[in-house]
Amino acid sequence: MKKILFLSVCILLAVLTACKNKEQGHAHQHASSEKYTCPMHPQVVQDGPGTCPICKMDLVPIRNNGAKGELQLSQRAVQLANIKTVKTGKGQFQASKVLNARIVNNPELSEAVSSRYAGRIEKLFIKETGYAVAAGQALFQIYSEQLQSLQQDYLLQVRQSEAFPGEKIYKDLKVAAAKKLGLFGFTQAQIRELVRNNRTSPFITVYSPASGIVNELMVSEGQYVSEGMSVMRLENYSSLWVEADIYPNESAVVKIGDVVKVRVNGLSGQEQESKIDFIAPQLNASTQILTVRAPLRNSRNLLQPGMQAEVFLPLSGKEEAIKLPLNAVIRDGNGAHVWVMTGNNKFALRQVHTGKEDDASILIDSGLSGNEEVVISGAYLLYSEFTLKKG
Repeated sequence: MKKILFLSVCILLAVLTACKNKEQGHAHQHASSEKYTCPMHPQVVQDGPGTCPICKMDLVPIRNNGAKGELQLSQRAVQLANIKTVKTGKGQFQASKVLNARIVNNPELSEAVSSRYAGRIEKLFIKETGYAVAAGQALFQIYSEQLQSLQQDYLLQVRQSEAFPGEKIYKDLKVAAAKKLGLFGFTQAQIRELVRNNRTSPFITVYSPASGIVNELMVSEGQYVSEGMSVMRLENYSSLWVEADIYPNESAVVKIGDVVKVRVNGLSGQEQESKIDFIAPQLNASTQILTVRAPLRNSRNLLQPGMQAEVFLPLSGKEEAIKLPLNAVIRDGNGAHVWVMTGNNKFALRQVHTGKEDDASILIDSGLSGNEEVVISGAYLLYSEFTLKKG
Protein backbone atom coordinates (compact mmCIF):
# COMPACT_ATOMS: atom_id res chain seq x y z
CA MET A 1 0.00 0.00 0.00
CA LYS A 2 2.80 2.37 0.92
CA LYS A 3 4.56 1.42 -2.28
CA ILE A 4 1.49 2.35 -4.37
CA LEU A 5 1.14 5.71 -2.56
CA PHE A 6 4.83 6.52 -3.14
CA LEU A 7 4.53 5.77 -6.86
CA SER A 8 1.43 8.02 -7.16
CA VAL A 9 3.24 10.97 -5.53
CA CYS A 10 6.23 10.55 -7.86
CA ILE A 11 4.00 10.50 -10.95
CA LEU A 12 2.17 13.68 -9.79
CA LEU A 13 5.44 15.53 -9.19
CA ALA A 14 6.71 14.53 -12.62
CA VAL A 15 3.55 15.85 -14.31
CA LEU A 16 3.71 19.18 -12.45
CA THR A 17 7.38 19.61 -13.30
CA ALA A 18 6.70 18.99 -16.98
CA CYS A 19 3.86 21.52 -17.05
CA LYS A 20 6.01 24.15 -15.37
CA ASN A 21 8.84 23.58 -17.84
CA LYS A 22 6.38 23.84 -20.72
CA GLU A 23 4.98 27.15 -19.41
CA GLN A 24 8.49 28.54 -18.93
CA GLY A 25 9.34 27.44 -22.45
CA HIS A 26 6.31 29.25 -23.83
CA ALA A 27 7.13 32.37 -21.81
CA HIS A 28 10.73 32.30 -22.98
CA GLN A 29 9.61 31.79 -26.57
CA HIS A 30 7.16 34.74 -26.30
CA ALA A 31 9.81 36.98 -24.76
CA SER A 32 12.34 36.06 -27.40
CA SER A 33 9.82 36.73 -30.21
CA GLU A 34 8.93 40.25 -28.98
CA LYS A 35 10.39 42.99 -31.20
CA TYR A 36 11.37 46.53 -30.25
CA THR A 37 11.42 49.65 -32.41
CA CYS A 38 12.13 53.39 -32.25
CA PRO A 39 9.07 55.69 -32.08
CA MET A 40 10.75 58.18 -34.42
CA HIS A 41 12.63 55.76 -36.70
CA PRO A 42 10.37 52.74 -37.28
CA GLN A 43 12.94 51.20 -39.63
CA VAL A 44 15.00 50.39 -36.52
CA VAL A 45 13.83 46.97 -35.25
CA GLN A 46 15.63 44.84 -32.62
CA ASP A 47 14.91 41.61 -30.78
CA GLY A 48 15.22 43.20 -27.35
CA PRO A 49 15.24 46.50 -25.42
CA GLY A 50 17.90 49.08 -26.17
CA THR A 51 18.45 52.53 -27.67
CA CYS A 52 17.98 53.79 -31.19
CA PRO A 53 21.33 54.07 -32.99
CA ILE A 54 20.05 57.20 -34.81
CA CYS A 55 18.43 59.38 -32.13
CA LYS A 56 19.42 57.45 -28.94
CA MET A 57 15.80 57.17 -27.77
CA ASP A 58 14.71 54.11 -25.80
CA LEU A 59 13.19 51.43 -27.99
CA VAL A 60 9.58 50.42 -27.30
CA PRO A 61 7.83 47.08 -27.91
CA ILE A 62 6.04 46.71 -31.21
CA ARG A 63 2.39 46.41 -30.30
CA ASN A 64 -0.22 44.47 -32.16
CA ASN A 65 -1.91 47.25 -34.14
CA GLY A 66 -5.19 45.47 -34.35
CA ALA A 67 -7.30 45.67 -37.47
CA LYS A 68 -5.85 46.05 -40.93
CA GLY A 69 -5.20 49.69 -41.74
CA GLU A 70 -4.89 50.79 -38.11
CA LEU A 71 -1.90 52.10 -36.22
CA GLN A 72 -1.38 52.47 -32.47
CA LEU A 73 1.25 54.90 -31.19
CA SER A 74 2.57 55.82 -27.77
CA GLN A 75 1.84 59.28 -26.40
CA ARG A 76 5.52 60.19 -26.72
CA ALA A 77 5.57 59.14 -30.37
CA VAL A 78 2.49 61.28 -31.07
CA GLN A 79 4.17 64.30 -29.48
CA LEU A 80 7.49 63.81 -31.25
CA ALA A 81 5.79 63.36 -34.62
CA ASN A 82 3.81 66.59 -34.00
CA ILE A 83 0.57 64.88 -34.96
CA LYS A 84 -2.38 67.27 -35.03
CA THR A 85 -6.00 66.61 -35.91
CA VAL A 86 -9.04 68.65 -36.82
CA LYS A 87 -12.74 67.86 -36.76
CA THR A 88 -14.23 67.60 -40.21
CA GLY A 89 -17.09 69.82 -41.19
CA LYS A 90 -18.46 71.59 -44.22
CA GLY A 91 -17.12 75.01 -45.11
CA GLN A 92 -17.03 77.41 -48.03
CA PHE A 93 -14.62 76.56 -50.81
CA GLN A 94 -13.74 78.56 -53.89
CA ALA A 95 -11.47 77.01 -56.46
CA SER A 96 -8.78 79.15 -58.03
CA LYS A 97 -6.59 79.00 -61.08
CA VAL A 98 -2.83 79.46 -60.75
CA LEU A 99 -1.25 81.82 -63.28
CA ASN A 100 2.47 82.14 -63.93
CA ALA A 101 3.54 85.72 -63.28
CA ARG A 102 6.50 88.04 -62.82
CA ILE A 103 7.25 91.29 -61.00
CA VAL A 104 7.92 94.34 -63.21
CA ASN A 105 8.54 98.07 -62.75
CA ASN A 106 5.66 100.46 -62.38
CA PRO A 107 6.42 102.97 -65.19
CA GLU A 108 4.06 105.49 -63.63
CA LEU A 109 6.70 105.98 -60.91
CA SER A 110 9.68 106.20 -63.29
CA GLU A 111 11.53 109.51 -63.49
CA ALA A 112 13.72 110.41 -66.46
CA VAL A 113 16.55 112.86 -65.70
CA SER A 114 17.65 114.70 -68.84
CA SER A 115 19.94 117.61 -69.65
CA ARG A 116 18.04 120.85 -70.17
CA TYR A 117 20.87 122.42 -72.15
CA ALA A 118 23.73 121.40 -74.39
CA GLY A 119 27.08 120.94 -72.66
CA ARG A 120 29.66 118.54 -71.25
CA ILE A 121 29.18 116.21 -68.27
CA GLU A 122 31.90 117.51 -65.98
CA LYS A 123 31.24 115.22 -63.00
CA LEU A 124 28.93 112.33 -62.13
CA PHE A 125 28.08 112.03 -58.45
CA ILE A 126 26.37 108.68 -59.16
CA LYS A 127 28.50 106.47 -61.38
CA GLU A 128 26.73 103.09 -61.12
CA THR A 129 23.22 101.79 -61.43
CA GLY A 130 21.44 100.32 -58.43
CA TYR A 131 22.13 103.21 -56.06
CA ALA A 132 19.30 104.77 -54.09
CA VAL A 133 19.03 108.56 -54.27
CA ALA A 134 16.85 111.01 -52.38
CA ALA A 135 14.95 113.94 -53.80
CA GLY A 136 17.27 116.96 -53.93
CA GLN A 137 20.47 114.89 -53.99
CA ALA A 138 23.21 116.02 -56.40
CA LEU A 139 23.34 113.82 -59.51
CA PHE A 140 25.81 115.42 -61.93
CA GLN A 141 27.60 118.65 -62.82
CA ILE A 142 27.51 120.00 -66.37
CA TYR A 143 29.56 122.64 -68.21
CA SER A 144 27.41 124.82 -70.49
CA GLU A 145 28.25 128.15 -72.12
CA GLN A 146 24.55 128.53 -72.93
CA LEU A 147 23.78 128.44 -69.22
CA GLN A 148 26.46 131.02 -68.49
CA SER A 149 24.87 133.34 -71.04
CA LEU A 150 21.50 132.99 -69.29
CA GLN A 151 23.10 133.89 -65.97
CA GLN A 152 24.68 137.01 -67.47
CA ASP A 153 21.30 138.07 -68.84
CA TYR A 154 19.67 137.65 -65.43
CA LEU A 155 22.36 139.67 -63.63
CA LEU A 156 21.91 142.42 -66.22
CA GLN A 157 18.17 142.56 -65.55
CA VAL A 158 18.83 142.67 -61.81
CA ARG A 159 21.16 145.67 -62.19
CA GLN A 160 18.70 147.49 -64.47
CA SER A 161 15.76 146.93 -62.11
CA GLU A 162 17.87 148.32 -59.27
CA ALA A 163 18.99 151.29 -61.38
CA PHE A 164 15.42 152.10 -62.46
CA PRO A 165 13.22 150.98 -59.54
CA GLY A 166 10.25 152.90 -60.84
CA GLU A 167 10.25 151.29 -64.27
CA LYS A 168 7.91 148.30 -64.37
CA ILE A 169 9.41 146.96 -67.59
CA TYR A 170 12.74 146.20 -65.92
CA LYS A 171 11.00 144.34 -63.11
CA ASP A 172 9.12 142.28 -65.68
CA LEU A 173 12.34 141.52 -67.57
CA LYS A 174 13.99 140.43 -64.31
CA VAL A 175 11.10 138.05 -63.52
CA ALA A 176 11.19 136.64 -67.07
CA ALA A 177 14.96 136.04 -66.85
CA ALA A 178 14.53 134.25 -63.50
CA LYS A 179 11.79 132.03 -64.98
CA LYS A 180 14.06 131.15 -67.88
CA LEU A 181 16.79 130.05 -65.46
CA GLY A 182 14.18 127.98 -63.62
CA LEU A 183 13.17 126.27 -66.84
CA PHE A 184 16.80 125.28 -67.29
CA GLY A 185 16.98 123.66 -63.88
CA PHE A 186 18.12 126.50 -61.64
CA THR A 187 16.63 126.35 -58.15
CA GLN A 188 15.61 129.45 -56.18
CA ALA A 189 18.58 128.87 -53.88
CA GLN A 190 20.95 128.84 -56.85
CA ILE A 191 19.41 132.05 -58.23
CA ARG A 192 19.84 133.81 -54.85
CA GLU A 193 23.44 132.61 -54.69
CA LEU A 194 24.06 133.95 -58.21
CA VAL A 195 22.83 137.41 -57.17
CA ARG A 196 24.79 137.32 -53.91
CA ASN A 197 28.08 136.38 -55.60
CA ASN A 198 27.37 138.53 -58.68
CA ARG A 199 29.47 136.10 -60.67
CA THR A 200 28.47 133.72 -63.44
CA SER A 201 29.76 130.17 -63.84
CA PRO A 202 29.50 127.75 -66.76
CA PHE A 203 29.17 124.88 -64.26
CA ILE A 204 25.80 123.88 -62.85
CA THR A 205 24.93 121.02 -60.51
CA VAL A 206 21.75 119.10 -61.34
CA TYR A 207 19.76 117.64 -58.43
CA SER A 208 17.43 114.67 -58.30
CA PRO A 209 13.78 115.59 -58.89
CA ALA A 210 12.53 112.57 -56.89
CA SER A 211 13.63 109.68 -54.70
CA GLY A 212 14.33 106.34 -56.34
CA ILE A 213 16.84 103.79 -57.58
CA VAL A 214 19.19 104.61 -60.45
CA ASN A 215 18.04 102.04 -63.00
CA GLU A 216 19.84 103.38 -66.09
CA LEU A 217 22.90 105.57 -66.58
CA MET A 218 23.30 106.74 -70.17
CA VAL A 219 26.37 109.01 -69.97
CA SER A 220 29.89 109.09 -68.61
CA GLU A 221 32.13 111.89 -67.38
CA GLY A 222 33.50 114.06 -70.19
CA GLN A 223 30.70 113.18 -72.58
CA TYR A 224 28.95 115.97 -74.51
CA VAL A 225 25.17 115.99 -74.34
CA SER A 226 22.56 117.84 -76.33
CA GLU A 227 19.53 119.65 -74.99
CA GLY A 228 16.89 117.13 -73.86
CA MET A 229 19.25 114.13 -73.91
CA SER A 230 18.56 111.51 -71.20
CA VAL A 231 21.26 111.24 -68.54
CA MET A 232 19.77 108.66 -66.16
CA ARG A 233 16.49 107.02 -65.17
CA LEU A 234 15.16 106.64 -61.63
CA GLU A 235 12.75 103.89 -60.57
CA ASN A 236 10.59 104.01 -57.47
CA TYR A 237 10.03 100.48 -56.11
CA SER A 238 7.51 101.42 -53.42
CA SER A 239 4.84 100.14 -55.81
CA LEU A 240 5.39 97.48 -58.47
CA TRP A 241 3.28 95.55 -60.94
CA VAL A 242 2.69 91.83 -61.24
CA GLU A 243 2.01 90.63 -64.77
CA ALA A 244 0.39 87.22 -65.27
CA ASP A 245 -0.17 85.11 -68.38
CA ILE A 246 -3.54 83.70 -69.34
CA TYR A 247 -4.62 81.72 -72.40
CA PRO A 248 -7.34 83.10 -74.69
CA ASN A 249 -9.82 80.33 -73.82
CA GLU A 250 -9.49 81.29 -70.14
CA SER A 251 -9.92 85.03 -70.63
CA ALA A 252 -13.66 84.80 -69.95
CA VAL A 253 -13.00 84.04 -66.26
CA VAL A 254 -11.04 87.24 -65.58
CA LYS A 255 -12.26 90.83 -65.57
CA ILE A 256 -11.12 94.22 -64.35
CA GLY A 257 -11.56 94.50 -60.58
CA ASP A 258 -11.18 90.79 -59.79
CA VAL A 259 -9.46 90.23 -56.44
CA VAL A 260 -6.43 87.95 -56.76
CA LYS A 261 -3.86 86.56 -54.36
CA VAL A 262 -0.19 86.99 -55.28
CA ARG A 263 2.58 84.74 -54.00
CA VAL A 264 6.19 85.61 -54.87
CA ASN A 265 8.61 82.70 -55.17
CA GLY A 266 11.12 82.68 -52.34
CA LEU A 267 9.07 84.94 -50.05
CA SER A 268 6.96 82.57 -47.97
CA GLY A 269 4.39 84.23 -45.76
CA GLN A 270 4.46 87.44 -47.82
CA GLU A 271 1.30 86.85 -49.87
CA GLN A 272 -0.85 89.87 -50.61
CA GLU A 273 -4.15 90.55 -52.28
CA SER A 274 -4.58 92.90 -55.20
CA LYS A 275 -7.07 93.75 -57.94
CA ILE A 276 -6.74 93.25 -61.68
CA ASP A 277 -6.51 96.73 -63.20
CA PHE A 278 -5.46 95.92 -66.76
CA ILE A 279 -6.13 93.20 -69.34
CA ALA A 280 -4.15 93.38 -72.58
CA PRO A 281 -6.46 94.14 -75.52
CA GLN A 282 -4.65 91.73 -77.84
CA LEU A 283 -2.61 88.51 -77.78
CA ASN A 284 1.15 88.46 -77.67
CA ALA A 285 2.07 87.52 -81.24
CA SER A 286 4.90 85.16 -80.28
CA THR A 287 3.40 83.43 -77.23
CA GLN A 288 -0.32 83.61 -78.08
CA ILE A 289 -1.22 84.56 -74.51
CA LEU A 290 -2.88 87.52 -72.84
CA THR A 291 -1.28 89.60 -70.11
CA VAL A 292 -3.21 90.71 -67.04
CA ARG A 293 -1.81 93.11 -64.47
CA ALA A 294 -2.28 94.09 -60.83
CA PRO A 295 -0.42 96.60 -58.59
CA LEU A 296 1.59 95.45 -55.57
CA ARG A 297 2.63 97.32 -52.43
CA ASN A 298 6.35 97.19 -51.66
CA SER A 299 6.82 99.43 -48.63
CA ARG A 300 9.43 97.06 -47.12
CA ASN A 301 11.36 96.73 -50.41
CA LEU A 302 11.15 92.93 -50.32
CA LEU A 303 10.03 92.73 -53.94
CA GLN A 304 12.35 93.29 -56.89
CA PRO A 305 11.58 93.51 -60.61
CA GLY A 306 12.30 90.21 -62.31
CA MET A 307 11.08 88.00 -59.46
CA GLN A 308 8.85 85.08 -60.44
CA ALA A 309 5.41 84.86 -58.85
CA GLU A 310 2.09 83.03 -58.89
CA VAL A 311 -1.29 84.71 -59.19
CA PHE A 312 -4.28 82.81 -57.81
CA LEU A 313 -7.35 83.79 -59.79
CA PRO A 314 -10.62 82.77 -58.08
CA LEU A 315 -13.07 80.87 -60.27
CA SER A 316 -16.74 81.74 -60.15
CA GLY A 317 -19.01 80.17 -57.54
CA LYS A 318 -18.49 79.03 -53.95
CA GLU A 319 -19.68 75.71 -52.59
CA GLU A 320 -20.24 74.05 -49.21
CA ALA A 321 -18.15 70.90 -48.78
CA ILE A 322 -15.78 69.04 -46.46
CA LYS A 323 -12.46 70.82 -46.84
CA LEU A 324 -9.02 69.70 -45.64
CA PRO A 325 -5.50 71.09 -45.93
CA LEU A 326 -3.58 69.64 -48.88
CA ASN A 327 -0.99 67.96 -46.64
CA ALA A 328 -3.72 65.96 -44.88
CA VAL A 329 -4.31 63.87 -48.01
CA ILE A 330 -1.84 61.13 -48.96
CA ARG A 331 -1.77 60.12 -52.60
CA ASP A 332 -0.24 56.88 -53.82
CA GLY A 333 -0.85 54.26 -56.48
CA ASN A 334 -3.98 53.10 -54.69
CA GLY A 335 -5.66 56.51 -54.61
CA ALA A 336 -6.09 59.19 -51.95
CA HIS A 337 -6.12 58.45 -48.21
CA VAL A 338 -6.41 60.29 -44.91
CA TRP A 339 -5.69 59.24 -41.34
CA VAL A 340 -8.70 59.26 -39.01
CA MET A 341 -8.21 59.13 -35.23
CA THR A 342 -10.40 56.30 -33.94
CA GLY A 343 -9.29 56.22 -30.30
CA ASN A 344 -6.61 57.25 -27.85
CA ASN A 345 -3.51 57.59 -30.07
CA LYS A 346 -5.09 55.11 -32.47
CA PHE A 347 -5.36 55.96 -36.16
CA ALA A 348 -7.05 54.31 -39.13
CA LEU A 349 -6.16 54.76 -42.79
CA ARG A 350 -9.25 55.81 -44.75
CA GLN A 351 -9.58 55.97 -48.53
CA VAL A 352 -11.33 59.10 -49.82
CA HIS A 353 -12.40 60.58 -53.13
CA THR A 354 -11.14 64.12 -53.65
CA GLY A 355 -12.58 66.99 -55.66
CA LYS A 356 -11.47 70.51 -56.45
CA GLU A 357 -8.40 71.97 -54.82
CA ASP A 358 -6.59 75.28 -54.58
CA ASP A 359 -3.13 76.25 -53.35
CA ALA A 360 -3.86 75.24 -49.74
CA SER A 361 -7.08 73.19 -49.51
CA ILE A 362 -8.80 70.23 -51.12
CA LEU A 363 -12.42 69.06 -51.18
CA ILE A 364 -13.39 65.60 -49.97
CA ASP A 365 -16.28 64.33 -52.09
CA SER A 366 -16.73 61.01 -50.25
CA GLY A 367 -15.10 58.81 -47.62
CA LEU A 368 -15.54 61.15 -44.65
CA SER A 369 -18.53 62.22 -42.63
CA GLY A 370 -18.91 65.26 -40.42
CA ASN A 371 -17.37 65.44 -36.94
CA GLU A 372 -14.49 63.00 -37.54
CA GLU A 373 -10.96 63.67 -36.27
CA VAL A 374 -8.61 63.79 -39.27
CA VAL A 375 -4.83 64.13 -39.05
CA ILE A 376 -3.67 67.37 -40.68
CA SER A 377 -0.06 67.37 -39.43
CA GLY A 378 2.15 64.30 -39.45
CA ALA A 379 0.06 62.30 -41.93
CA TYR A 380 3.07 61.27 -44.00
CA LEU A 381 5.01 60.21 -40.88
CA LEU A 382 2.09 57.99 -39.90
CA TYR A 383 1.96 56.54 -43.39
CA SER A 384 5.71 55.82 -43.38
CA GLU A 385 5.54 54.01 -40.05
CA PHE A 386 2.43 52.11 -41.14
CA THR A 387 4.15 51.00 -44.35
CA LEU A 388 7.27 49.83 -42.51
CA LYS A 389 5.35 47.95 -39.84
CA LYS A 390 2.75 46.39 -42.11
CA GLY A 391 5.13 45.70 -44.98
